[in-house]
Amino acid sequence: MRKETIQSDVTIVGGGLAGVCAAVAAARLGRTVSLVHNRPVLGGNSSSEVRVWVCGATAHGTNRYARETGIMGELFVENQFRNPEGNPYLWDLVILETVRAEPNIRLFLNTDVHEVEADGDEEQRTIRSVTGWMMGSERQIRYESLYFLDCTGDGLIGFLAGARYRLGREAKDEYGEAWAPETADDITLGSTLLFYTKDAGHPVKFVPPSFAKDIAQTPIPMKRVIRSGDSGCHYWWIEWGGELDTVHDNERIRDELWSVIYGIWDYIKNSGQFDAANMTLEWVGSIPGKREYRRFVGDYVLNQNDIIGQRQFEDRIAFGGWSIDLHPPQGMYAAESGSKHMHADGIYYIPYRSLYSANVSNMLFAGRNVSASHVAFGTTRVMATCAVMGEAAGTAAALCLELGVSPRGMYEKELEALQQTMLKQDASVIGLANRDAADLARGAKVRASSARSRIAVETGEGRYMLLHDAGILLPVEPKLHGLELLADATEDTTLTVELWDTGLPENYVPHRLIATASTAVAKGQSQWIPFPLEWEPDRPQNAFVIIRSNGKIALHQSNEPFTGVLAFERGAAPHAAAELEDHDPTQPIVDWSMKKLVRRPFCFRALSATEAYSPQKAVNGYKRPYGGPNVWVSEELNAGDEQWLELSWEHAVTAEEILITWNDDVNEDLINLHHHRTAFEIIPELAKHYRLEARISGEWETVYAIRDNRRRTNRIRLEQPVATDALRITIEDTNGSACAELVEVRVYGK
Repeated sequence: MRKETIQSDVTIVGGGLAGVCAAVAAARLGRTVSLVHNRPVLGGNSSSEVRVWVCGATAHGTNRYARETGIMGELFVENQFRNPEGNPYLWDLVILETVRAEPNIRLFLNTDVHEVEADGDEEQRTIRSVTGWMMGSERQIRYESLYFLDCTGDGLIGFLAGARYRLGREAKDEYGEAWAPETADDITLGSTLLFYTKDAGHPVKFVPPSFAKDIAQTPIPMKRVIRSGDSGCHYWWIEWGGELDTVHDNERIRDELWSVIYGIWDYIKNSGQFDAANMTLEWVGSIPGKREYRRFVGDYVLNQNDIIGQRQFEDRIAFGGWSIDLHPPQGMYAAESGSKHMHADGIYYIPYRSLYSANVSNMLFAGRNVSASHVAFGTTRVMATCAVMGEAAGTAAALCLELGVSPRGMYEKELEALQQTMLKQDASVIGLANRDAADLARGAKVRASSARSRIAVETGEGRYMLLHDAGILLPVEPKLHGLELLADATEDTTLTVELWDTGLPENYVPHRLIATASTAVAKGQSQWIPFPLEWEPDRPQNAFVIIRSNGKIALHQSNEPFTGVLAFERGAAPHAAAELEDHDPTQPIVDWSMKKLVRRPFCFRALSATEAYSPQKAVNGYKRPYGGPNVWVSEELNAGDEQWLELSWEHAVTAEEILITWNDDVNEDLINLHHHRTAFEIIPELAKHYRLEARISGEWETVYAIRDNRRRTNRIRLEQPVATDALRITIEDTNGSACAELVEVRVYGK
């Protein structure tokens, strides 16, 4: 046996998306990281070994402007370009290359950590080292660090270190959760195995193994949807083990899941009920995708009321948006629906205090083992949300080392530093503004070659029959002074619209009625119908205009998106898996759907000028839509045109690092294995070719140029610091958008 000791600033155990994002975050902040994973590939449940879709705050397009940014966002966008077919092996490569790009990370695959050295009493523990066995290499490796992150999912490291944890469901009276049981128990969500199929192009027989279950003798055919063309995550409901111990009974659970998979395939191939003669199995999983096990206890336990109430935590460091999604303990054998869902009216916040141990002084955690009740865990468990918590935990560990504080001390003394660092890194944080005193752009005067001053979608290529209520969301800054709709009428009628606010700045559903207007419409085509809607809110915010159903009216619809504008229909687009899931239809986020209308707004025009796209938005501190789009948008570029944004200072500054964040349309729902595809591999709104110019001694000089950009954030470090009184970002071309769209620019000196 070969024994080794590895020393690093931070040791992270678990190479799922939470551990990967934690490692990359800490490494980018200059810390040495040991990333230890017990499988041959990174990605955890999203990897080619398990193949679960990476879902997150978008909730498959249910939430608006909710796609994750930061490291998880980079993975999504890179995968969209490299892997438009959703190949699980190429997704493995996207993750692996992201880790290997960081020289501060040492990666240890196939290494199972099963020993922890910790000292102290029950109230205050400290981890000194963890030890793992590298399978196939006969290496026993001891990892020593000042800080440790448990991103194992099952929480083994914290458990061995003596960290407090919970297992199972809390009683209803503990946190006052409506969905908690009356009495606490040890029931968890079960585990799942998936399988892939393909059309072989010729008849293929299937002889089931002896252990295949006759599913006709189970409730499965009556309670679950089985289709010959489905595979992968369409069979997420092949779940079992919630009444067992999902760790210690893992092998038993796997065998039961295998018996059902082969039984389902036997049913599809040999029952005579399906057109499946040419179908064959391409892949069957062998590692159960676990949903739930230990949940650590931090200084705060996130609960159902925090999620549904969208509690505004002072220590917010990430957001989620998946529904509270709980499954019956019996899994695939249950008589009820495979899942039930409860949504907030928008995204919810995750507090930093839920990411570090209440009694292990140098341990943070991220992923499905964070400090949350069982009910709240029903939403925090999805992988993109686990990933953004990983980035927060990795950032916190790096800053703990830099600032000389414990994870709890970070909350008590250095919370501002944590949040501002995450904003600088473009992490998934909403509602906090840039207050970085070192950012020179905050003190600059900003102007641009042009800015969009009208909100108008005037060219329609399709018609939308108004058989259901429809909706238009648009920013209002500073006021709305009338609105017109482009529509056809089959006969004389009256059309009614309502103007609503959205409540919280992060929400995109109607909340409070502001005004109502009705207009007589004569029979005819392509009419601009005016409505005297008036609103001057006390702060920039979004308006939600409801267009009441009228079967005599057809709205014109564009095929060109308009940043900051969304289209909705009410009750017309059922959830993609409505036949499998128990949804409450009264929830407004479900009631008002945009899924069929993404990037296809209705034709309308606001009759007052807007400041929602002004150059100042590039330095207003917000990096995501929040009460408005928070992006500078130019006028349309004609062939050969250039647009620019300029920062200038009264006195020369020394610029060395420039951070530019482009609009990558965080409303677009991306996913790693593509249960749907976009029409593009690069987000069209992203700048493609641009140059950075500095005014030096009165003359403009190009100091940096980028061609074929496809990334949201560009971190430009100049070879030599530049003394300048003005910087100009000149956009030569985009990846398809008609306008230049820039979210934020930051400038740093030495």
